[in-house]
Amino acid sequence: MTRTPRFTSIALALLSATPAAMAQLSSAQPAAPAVTISGKTAPPKEAPKTAPPEPVAVTSVTVAAERPTGRIDRQVYDVKSDIASSNGTAADALNNVPSVAVDPDGTVSLRGSTNVQILIDGKPSAMLQGDNRGATLSALAAEDIDSIEVINNPGAQFGNEGGGGPILNLVMRRNRKPGGFASVNANAGTAGRYNSSVAGSYNEGYWGFQGSAHVRHDGRNSQGESVRDRIDSRNGAPTHSEQQSTTAGLNNSAGVNGAVSYNHGLRDTFHASLSYIQRDNDQRGRDHYLNTGPGQATISDYVRTSLRQGENKNYAWGARWDHKGDADGETLKLDLRVSSADNASASDYTSVYAVMPPGRVDTHSRQRNDSDNRIVDFTGDYETPAWGGMLKAGWKAAHNSNRFDAYYADILSNGTEIINPARTNLFEVDETVTALYGSYQVRLNEQWGAQAGLRAEHTSIDLNQVTGAIRASNNYINYIPSFFATYKVSDDANLRFSYAHRLRRPSAGDLNPFVVYRDEFNVSSGNPQLKPTQTDSFEIGYETRIAGLETALRGYYRKDDDAILERKVFLSDTVLLTTRGNGPGSASSGLEFTLNGKLMPGLTLNTSGNLARSEQRILDSSGLPTGASRSAASLSGRVRLNYQPTPQDQLQFMVQAQGKTLTGQGYREPNTTANLSLRHTLTPALSLVLNVTDIFNSNKIASVTDTDLLKERSLRRLDGRIVYVGLSFRIGGPGGSRAPEGRGPGGPGPGGPGPGGPGGPM
Repeated sequence: MTRTPRFTSIALALLSATPAAMAQLSSAQPAAPAVTISGKTAPPKEAPKTAPPEPVAVTSVTVAAERPTGRIDRQVYDVKSDIASSNGTAADALNNVPSVAVDPDGTVSLRGSTNVQILIDGKPSAMLQGDNRGATLSALAAEDIDSIEVINNPGAQFGNEGGGGPILNLVMRRNRKPGGFASVNANAGTAGRYNSSVAGSYNEGYWGFQGSAHVRHDGRNSQGESVRDRIDSRNGAPTHSEQQSTTAGLNNSAGVNGAVSYNHGLRDTFHASLSYIQRDNDQRGRDHYLNTGPGQATISDYVRTSLRQGENKNYAWGARWDHKGDADGETLKLDLRVSSADNASASDYTSVYAVMPPGRVDTHSRQRNDSDNRIVDFTGDYETPAWGGMLKAGWKAAHNSNRFDAYYADILSNGTEIINPARTNLFEVDETVTALYGSYQVRLNEQWGAQAGLRAEHTSIDLNQVTGAIRASNNYINYIPSFFATYKVSDDANLRFSYAHRLRRPSAGDLNPFVVYRDEFNVSSGNPQLKPTQTDSFEIGYETRIAGLETALRGYYRKDDDAILERKVFLSDTVLLTTRGNGPGSASSGLEFTLNGKLMPGLTLNTSGNLARSEQRILDSSGLPTGASRSAASLSGRVRLNYQPTPQDQLQFMVQAQGKTLTGQGYREPNTTANLSLRHTLTPALSLVLNVTDIFNSNKIASVTDTDLLKERSLRRLDGRIVYVGLSFRIGGPGGSRAPEGRGPGGPGPGGPGPGGPGGPM
């Protein structure tokens, strides 16, 4: 794309301008966040020339640790001290965060919404886009994660890649204390599962090094059923179909990552990072299909067996330069990130018929799906004191390329493969985003602090349906405002206010019009006519301390226009197409609470809940609004008790409940799970860890679709109760220490506003 280099040269010229020029620019031009990669703190800087304003003090909110976590635009949850982190995954870590849920398929929801961006150190990554997300979250070791930032109303420094909703930012573990540190974890689980990881860091003088590696053999077998009735629009006669499914097979994954930092003098720091994750799986499946017509006459009855092999490769590398200016708090950061995800899968199907449907002759077929995703993300951020507050401006140039290649062949009895053109397709999407942003934060008086920002994004999308020789493109500009305020009620109580306008662009898979084969009853496709969803989000929060417990109460309201919703239509009596369409709008509101602290010596409580109400206009079977609406009220929450009877023993018990959530033409049923973890310290360096997930084997995915022409209920149960036992060995000082204020997550750059205004330590 020609736009990216041109914008980059312009932005570099802007960044080389004087602070005064940048201040003038930022009031009208906005863009994206800078991020901290693993590194070490520069030597002590020169004495400040001006004293920075004092930050507004607020209370802290933690999941399992004791450190300040509330900020003007986010909550930060410490997950590294969770007992299960030594043998868990990123999905397990996310499930410990209030109002976040990750189902066994890797679908992530926040406050009941699945429109969630997941970033790594403040940046989008190809490994967390589309179908890669679930696989990556199940492969990424929780041991590598330091904290998780929940950003319900993202500020101007955050873009809208991978969804325009709230953000979950995975801040990767780093150790910046002088000297060396290492940890080794080895765990064995039920049904042959195992995982192991090793991590280490060394910091001396101007240099810092950090790295880790992990292997995992894990996964979940599943059993499912689906009951479906198609209603004939002409006479109301139903066509009934049922599907019974079982899938077995575990996954193998391995990954490495490393980072190095160098402090050149007192003002310049250089960072570089590299990571690689590979995942493969072999699965065996069995599906029983039954189709009956009016009068319960059997139309087809057969069993299909499948063998599937898949491989997923992900890599990412990055480089960053941090420069300190003459004024205290003045910084310039340039950050380049490149990530790629390559997926390949091959499936063989064999069908045995008790009753063969009319026109069916093949009993053997083969399918291959390949997809490639590459993201190049280049940002610049400048921050300086101005007019008694902190002024920040920056730019972003990003390119996201996607390629989907599907091949399907019917195999005749003599072994001849015949390509099925209805199921074979090549589709490509290229998206280029350029952005400018500006934000200003200031402490207005002893009680009030505020931050306001504006972001401008230009998006260019090129679609290439190679198989059908069809090309299309689209270009548009969006202006995205945000506003935050804090009010200090007392030394122990604070009020927060926030507003953000966001944009959810359709993903590459959402845009692909080709019908992709899933199984004999289900196919899917995207919609190239999709428009971005426009979202306005409001929130007010109150934080205080009650009886020694940290307490937070947050009310929120979110309204979506042109909401991207799932809809289902029949292509035949038995084949159902799942696609996407823009709905007339939806809204959600709720009240979220957290309560954390010590109940008594040795017993700590972490609890949270979300009382939510969502509303959608009802769509008919063709995806058009009916004039009626559907609403649902639900209560979701989690309770975690941490009990430490002796200095050597620690026990954690957690119950998580997910309430009813609406989908485009139906809803997903509630779900509840419980987990148990135990750590016993054998020596100061060696610990024994036991982790049991889904103690009562209750985890399930159940959904209902209800339209004028379709009545369906599907249920999937997975291997729920899984036991892991292992050893954790640590050498050296405590790892994963938080970066000093102003240099790491939560400070200027990836974490947001630092000291000197309302974005200071809360």
